[in-house]
Amino acid sequence: MARLVGVFASSHAPLIIRGWKDVSAANQKSLTRSMTELGSRIKAARPDVLVEIAPDHWVNFFINNLPSICVGMGEEHDGPAEPWMKDCPYKKIKGHPKLAHHIVETALERDFEPSMSYHLTLDHGFCIPLWRGGLDPLPPIVPIIFNDLEPPYPTVRRCLQWGTMLAEAVRTYPEDIRVAVLATGGLSHSIGEPTMGEIDEPFDRECIRHFEIGDERKLVDFLNERLPTIGNGAAEIRNWVAAHGAADRRGFELIGYCNCPEVYVGCGFASWNLGGRA
Repeated sequence: MARLVGVFASSHAPLIIRGWKDVSAANQKSLTRSMTELGSRIKAARPDVLVEIAPDHWVNFFINNLPSICVGMGEEHDGPAEPWMKDCPYKKIKGHPKLAHHIVETALERDFEPSMSYHLTLDHGFCIPLWRGGLDPLPPIVPIIFNDLEPPYPTVRRCLQWGTMLAEAVRTYPEDIRVAVLATGGLSHSIGEPTMGEIDEPFDRECIRHFEIGDERKLVDFLNERLPTIGNGAAEIRNWVAAHGAADRRGFELIGYCNCPEVYVGCGFASWNLGGRA
């Protein structure tokens, strides 16, 4: 049977690539340290497959066709299409169709109704944490796209339930493989809003504290109350919530946090302690 060997989370601010030269030396050091440590932990988990949860930034979908959750089922996916990601080493990214099919089958059996795609383009949201974390070669990726861009969004509670179901899908997958989960996005930031560039560090810190405590009800209540009041980019915290569910709502450890105005994002990086289940 497959084993869940690691659960991780990361911000994916585009200006980590596009505007790196404009980031202060102190913030460069902080971000580099966190991303390197995140990559080291993923590599130490030795995953045969990485299930990655991220938004789609209008690369695969638009408002005329916008699934709430889509699982990438293909043998291969394209690397990022953004011109400023041209130096990213991941031009073609291997998938894992068998695990992806099993995740979808498990989801349907548990009354979830995901969309499916047999060929996706994995944009900066997927690739920046992997690239800056130094994952080379990449394990096969099962991409799962959450709609974090355009309301109505999946509910916070549903994202948590998705994570629980995902862990079950891994446990019941019949092959003896090691599987890790990486959720990307957040924390507080605004894109295309009057508040663009503002970072709400008190919100970020309180959000992190709720993940650390692990109380499901308090986390869901906090996010339901506060996410509508924070910049639209904070909607991506739903991906972290799914990771929290996959990790059985316990053992959250902050790797690093950087209030980085140069990249417009409160950048967080984290892992969950799976309690020796690896």
